[in-house]
Amino acid sequence: MEDRLVASQRIAAARPVPILMYHAVTPTPAPAVHGLSVSPQAFADQMRLLSERGFTPVTTDRLASAWRGGSPLPYRPVLITFDDGYQGVHRHALPVLRAYGFTATVFVTTGWLPGRHEIHGAALDTMLSWDEVCELAEQGVEIGGHSHSHPQLDQLPNREMRYEVESCEEVIAEQLGRSPTSFAYPYGYSDRQVRQVVRAAGFTQSVAVGNDLAGPRQGPFALRRLTVRRRTGLEEFARLVEGRAIGRTFVVDRTLTKGYAIVRGSRRLIRKTAGSKP
Repeated sequence: MEDRLVASQRIAAARPVPILMYHAVTPTPAPAVHGLSVSPQAFADQMRLLSERGFTPVTTDRLASAWRGGSPLPYRPVLITFDDGYQGVHRHALPVLRAYGFTATVFVTTGWLPGRHEIHGAALDTMLSWDEVCELAEQGVEIGGHSHSHPQLDQLPNREMRYEVESCEEVIAEQLGRSPTSFAYPYGYSDRQVRQVVRAAGFTQSVAVGNDLAGPRQGPFALRRLTVRRRTGLEEFARLVEGRAIGRTFVVDRTLTKGYAIVRGSRRLIRKTAGSKP
Protein backbone atom coordinates (compact mmCIF):
# COMPACT_ATOMS: atom_id res chain seq x y z
CA MET A 1 0.00 0.00 0.00
CA GLU A 2 2.82 2.39 0.89
CA ASP A 3 4.60 1.66 -2.40
CA ARG A 4 1.41 2.48 -4.30
CA LEU A 5 1.08 5.77 -2.43
CA VAL A 6 4.67 6.74 -3.23
CA ALA A 7 4.19 5.80 -6.88
CA SER A 8 0.98 7.84 -7.15
CA GLN A 9 2.71 10.82 -5.55
CA ARG A 10 5.55 10.60 -8.07
CA ILE A 11 3.09 10.46 -10.96
CA ALA A 12 1.21 13.47 -9.58
CA ALA A 13 4.47 15.40 -9.11
CA ALA A 14 5.37 14.89 -12.78
CA ARG A 15 2.06 16.17 -14.10
CA PRO A 16 1.98 19.68 -15.60
CA VAL A 17 0.28 22.32 -13.47
CA PRO A 18 -1.83 25.30 -14.62
CA ILE A 19 -0.52 28.62 -13.31
CA LEU A 20 -3.16 31.28 -13.94
CA MET A 21 -1.98 34.84 -14.55
CA TYR A 22 -4.40 37.59 -13.55
CA HIS A 23 -3.91 41.33 -13.36
CA ALA A 24 -6.72 43.69 -12.31
CA VAL A 25 -10.01 42.38 -10.88
CA THR A 26 -12.47 45.24 -11.23
CA PRO A 27 -15.80 46.19 -12.83
CA THR A 28 -14.30 49.41 -14.23
CA PRO A 29 -10.65 48.93 -15.28
CA ALA A 30 -8.50 51.75 -16.57
CA PRO A 31 -8.07 51.64 -20.37
CA ALA A 32 -4.42 50.58 -20.02
CA VAL A 33 -5.34 47.35 -18.21
CA HIS A 34 -8.79 46.64 -19.65
CA GLY A 35 -7.84 43.64 -21.78
CA LEU A 36 -5.85 42.00 -19.00
CA SER A 37 -8.50 42.61 -16.36
CA VAL A 38 -11.40 40.39 -15.29
CA SER A 39 -14.71 41.41 -13.77
CA PRO A 40 -15.42 40.42 -10.15
CA GLN A 41 -18.28 38.19 -11.35
CA ALA A 42 -16.07 36.41 -13.88
CA PHE A 43 -13.43 35.84 -11.22
CA ALA A 44 -16.02 34.43 -8.81
CA ASP A 45 -17.35 32.10 -11.53
CA GLN A 46 -13.83 30.89 -12.33
CA MET A 47 -13.05 30.17 -8.67
CA ARG A 48 -16.34 28.29 -8.34
CA LEU A 49 -15.37 26.14 -11.33
CA LEU A 50 -12.00 25.32 -9.75
CA SER A 51 -13.74 24.28 -6.55
CA GLU A 52 -16.38 22.19 -8.32
CA ARG A 53 -13.75 20.34 -10.38
CA GLY A 54 -11.58 19.50 -7.40
CA PHE A 55 -8.63 21.83 -7.94
CA THR A 56 -6.55 22.87 -4.93
CA PRO A 57 -4.71 26.20 -5.22
CA VAL A 58 -1.12 26.35 -3.95
CA THR A 59 1.39 29.19 -3.85
CA THR A 60 4.33 29.58 -6.21
CA ASP A 61 6.70 28.84 -3.35
CA ARG A 62 4.79 25.66 -2.50
CA LEU A 63 4.89 24.41 -6.10
CA ALA A 64 8.62 24.98 -6.47
CA SER A 65 9.28 23.37 -3.10
CA ALA A 66 7.36 20.25 -4.12
CA TRP A 67 9.31 19.99 -7.35
CA ARG A 68 12.54 20.25 -5.36
CA GLY A 69 11.54 17.15 -3.40
CA GLY A 70 9.45 18.72 -0.65
CA SER A 71 5.94 17.76 0.44
CA PRO A 72 3.92 16.32 -2.46
CA LEU A 73 1.35 18.43 -4.25
CA PRO A 74 -2.40 17.82 -3.93
CA TYR A 75 -4.10 15.72 -6.60
CA ARG A 76 -5.22 18.64 -8.81
CA PRO A 77 -2.97 21.62 -8.01
CA VAL A 78 -3.47 25.02 -9.57
CA LEU A 79 -1.79 28.39 -9.01
CA ILE A 80 -3.70 31.66 -8.91
CA THR A 81 -1.30 34.55 -9.49
CA PHE A 82 -1.84 38.29 -9.81
CA ASP A 83 0.68 40.68 -11.37
CA ASP A 84 1.41 44.33 -10.52
CA GLY A 85 -0.64 44.68 -7.31
CA TYR A 86 -3.96 46.29 -8.24
CA GLN A 87 -6.37 47.18 -5.46
CA GLY A 88 -9.10 44.94 -6.84
CA VAL A 89 -7.10 41.93 -5.67
CA HIS A 90 -7.92 42.96 -2.10
CA ARG A 91 -11.37 44.45 -2.69
CA HIS A 92 -12.85 41.88 -5.06
CA ALA A 93 -10.64 38.78 -5.24
CA LEU A 94 -9.77 38.28 -1.57
CA PRO A 95 -13.39 37.74 -0.38
CA VAL A 96 -13.84 35.06 -3.05
CA LEU A 97 -10.55 33.38 -2.16
CA ARG A 98 -11.58 33.39 1.50
CA ALA A 99 -14.97 31.86 0.70
CA TYR A 100 -13.35 28.85 -0.96
CA GLY A 101 -10.35 28.60 1.35
CA PHE A 102 -8.05 29.32 -1.59
CA THR A 103 -4.55 30.75 -1.51
CA ALA A 104 -2.78 32.75 -4.23
CA THR A 105 0.41 34.64 -5.07
CA VAL A 106 0.45 38.40 -5.67
CA PHE A 107 3.52 39.81 -7.45
CA VAL A 108 3.83 43.51 -6.61
CA THR A 109 5.59 46.24 -8.58
CA THR A 110 6.94 48.08 -5.55
CA GLY A 111 7.38 51.48 -7.22
CA TRP A 112 3.72 51.53 -8.25
CA LEU A 113 2.34 51.13 -4.74
CA PRO A 114 1.65 54.32 -2.73
CA GLY A 115 4.23 55.30 -0.13
CA ARG A 116 7.73 56.65 0.15
CA HIS A 117 9.04 54.32 -2.58
CA GLU A 118 6.32 55.28 -5.07
CA ILE A 119 7.16 56.44 -8.57
CA HIS A 120 4.41 59.01 -8.97
CA GLY A 121 2.38 58.73 -12.14
CA ALA A 122 3.78 55.32 -13.11
CA ALA A 123 0.91 53.03 -12.02
CA LEU A 124 -1.65 52.05 -14.66
CA ASP A 125 -4.63 51.83 -12.28
CA THR A 126 -5.47 52.07 -8.57
CA MET A 127 -2.95 50.02 -6.61
CA LEU A 128 -2.94 48.15 -3.32
CA SER A 129 -1.82 50.02 -0.22
CA TRP A 130 0.91 48.40 1.83
CA ASP A 131 -1.62 47.82 4.62
CA GLU A 132 -3.70 45.83 2.14
CA VAL A 133 -0.62 43.90 1.03
CA CYS A 134 0.07 43.02 4.66
CA GLU A 135 -3.52 41.90 5.14
CA LEU A 136 -3.29 39.68 2.08
CA ALA A 137 -0.14 38.12 3.52
CA GLU A 138 -1.86 37.60 6.88
CA GLN A 139 -4.65 35.76 5.03
CA GLY A 140 -2.14 33.27 3.62
CA VAL A 141 -1.56 34.93 0.24
CA GLU A 142 2.07 34.76 -0.90
CA ILE A 143 3.59 38.15 -1.77
CA GLY A 144 6.22 38.02 -4.51
CA GLY A 145 8.30 40.54 -6.43
CA HIS A 146 7.61 42.02 -9.86
CA SER A 147 10.49 44.55 -10.11
CA HIS A 148 10.44 48.15 -8.88
CA SER A 149 9.24 50.06 -11.96
CA HIS A 150 8.08 47.28 -14.34
CA PRO A 151 10.66 47.57 -17.14
CA GLN A 152 11.68 44.94 -19.67
CA LEU A 153 14.51 43.57 -17.54
CA ASP A 154 16.29 41.85 -20.41
CA GLN A 155 16.78 45.22 -22.12
CA LEU A 156 18.50 46.93 -19.17
CA PRO A 157 22.21 47.33 -18.44
CA ASN A 158 23.32 45.01 -15.64
CA ARG A 159 23.45 47.74 -12.98
CA GLU A 160 19.90 48.96 -13.68
CA MET A 161 18.64 45.39 -13.81
CA ARG A 162 20.13 44.63 -10.40
CA TYR A 163 18.60 47.82 -8.98
CA GLU A 164 15.13 46.86 -10.23
CA VAL A 165 15.28 43.38 -8.74
CA GLU A 166 17.14 44.14 -5.52
CA SER A 167 15.08 47.24 -4.70
CA CYS A 168 11.89 45.25 -5.17
CA GLU A 169 13.12 42.56 -2.78
CA GLU A 170 14.26 45.12 -0.20
CA VAL A 171 11.01 47.11 -0.19
CA ILE A 172 8.87 44.00 0.24
CA ALA A 173 11.13 42.74 3.04
CA GLU A 174 10.90 46.15 4.73
CA GLN A 175 7.10 46.23 4.52
CA LEU A 176 6.36 42.61 5.45
CA GLY A 177 9.25 41.86 7.76
CA ARG A 178 10.42 38.93 5.62
CA SER A 179 11.97 38.54 2.21
CA PRO A 180 9.93 37.31 -0.76
CA THR A 181 11.01 34.08 -2.43
CA SER A 182 9.01 34.23 -5.69
CA PHE A 183 9.41 36.63 -8.62
CA ALA A 184 7.48 37.37 -11.81
CA TYR A 185 9.28 38.87 -14.81
CA PRO A 186 7.61 42.07 -16.07
CA TYR A 187 5.99 41.32 -19.46
CA GLY A 188 7.24 37.75 -18.98
CA TYR A 189 10.61 38.63 -20.51
CA SER A 190 13.85 37.16 -19.18
CA ASP A 191 17.14 35.75 -20.33
CA ARG A 192 19.99 33.92 -18.63
CA GLN A 193 21.43 37.13 -17.18
CA VAL A 194 18.07 38.25 -15.79
CA ARG A 195 17.53 34.87 -14.16
CA GLN A 196 20.98 35.00 -12.58
CA VAL A 197 20.28 38.44 -11.12
CA VAL A 198 16.92 37.29 -9.74
CA ARG A 199 18.55 34.24 -8.14
CA ALA A 200 21.38 36.36 -6.69
CA ALA A 201 18.82 38.70 -5.08
CA GLY A 202 17.55 35.78 -3.00
CA PHE A 203 14.53 34.65 -4.99
CA THR A 204 14.22 30.88 -5.29
CA GLN A 205 11.69 30.64 -8.14
CA SER A 206 10.28 32.83 -10.90
CA VAL A 207 7.36 32.77 -13.30
CA ALA A 208 7.23 33.97 -16.90
CA VAL A 209 4.23 33.80 -19.24
CA GLY A 210 4.65 31.25 -22.04
CA ASN A 211 0.89 30.49 -22.15
CA ASP A 212 1.37 26.84 -21.37
CA LEU A 213 1.17 24.50 -18.41
CA ALA A 214 4.09 24.57 -15.98
CA GLY A 215 6.31 21.54 -15.50
CA PRO A 216 9.39 20.70 -13.44
CA ARG A 217 11.55 20.42 -16.57
CA GLN A 218 11.14 24.16 -17.20
CA GLY A 219 13.28 24.83 -14.14
CA PRO A 220 12.31 26.93 -11.11
CA PHE A 221 13.22 30.22 -12.81
CA ALA A 222 11.18 29.79 -16.00
CA LEU A 223 7.76 28.52 -14.91
CA ARG A 224 5.11 29.13 -17.56
CA ARG A 225 1.70 30.68 -16.94
CA LEU A 226 -1.67 30.96 -18.67
CA THR A 227 -3.07 34.44 -19.33
CA VAL A 228 -6.62 35.06 -18.10
CA ARG A 229 -8.18 38.03 -19.92
CA ARG A 230 -11.44 39.93 -19.83
CA ARG A 231 -12.55 38.03 -22.92
CA THR A 232 -11.79 34.61 -21.38
CA GLY A 233 -15.16 32.86 -21.13
CA LEU A 234 -15.91 30.16 -18.60
CA GLU A 235 -15.73 27.33 -21.15
CA GLU A 236 -12.34 28.53 -22.35
CA PHE A 237 -11.20 28.91 -18.75
CA ALA A 238 -12.18 25.29 -18.07
CA ARG A 239 -10.16 24.12 -21.08
CA LEU A 240 -7.12 26.05 -19.89
CA VAL A 241 -7.03 24.66 -16.36
CA GLU A 242 -7.60 21.14 -17.68
CA GLY A 243 -4.87 21.53 -20.30
CA ARG A 244 -7.11 21.19 -23.34
CA ALA A 245 -6.58 23.10 -26.63
CA ILE A 246 -4.07 25.49 -25.07
CA GLY A 247 -2.03 25.77 -28.25
CA ARG A 248 -5.07 26.76 -30.29
CA THR A 249 -6.17 29.30 -27.69
CA PHE A 250 -2.81 31.07 -27.61
CA VAL A 251 -1.59 30.60 -31.18
CA VAL A 252 -1.39 34.37 -31.82
CA ASP A 253 0.30 35.04 -28.48
CA ARG A 254 2.97 32.44 -29.14
CA THR A 255 3.68 33.76 -32.62
CA LEU A 256 4.09 37.30 -31.27
CA THR A 257 6.30 36.06 -28.43
CA LYS A 258 8.70 34.44 -30.90
CA GLY A 259 8.86 37.66 -32.89
CA TYR A 260 9.47 39.77 -29.79
CA ALA A 261 12.26 37.40 -28.72
CA ILE A 262 14.11 38.01 -32.00
CA VAL A 263 13.69 41.79 -31.69
CA ARG A 264 14.83 41.86 -28.05
CA GLY A 265 17.80 39.63 -28.84
CA SER A 266 18.87 42.00 -31.63
CA ARG A 267 18.56 45.00 -29.33
CA ARG A 268 20.70 43.30 -26.67
CA LEU A 269 23.38 42.48 -29.24
CA ILE A 270 23.44 46.07 -30.52
CA ARG A 271 23.68 47.42 -26.97
CA LYS A 272 26.53 45.09 -26.05
CA THR A 273 28.38 45.84 -29.28
CA ALA A 274 28.02 49.59 -28.70
CA GLY A 275 29.19 49.22 -25.10
CA SER A 276 32.32 47.32 -26.13
CA LYS A 277 33.52 49.96 -28.58
CA PRO A 278 36.48 52.06 -27.38
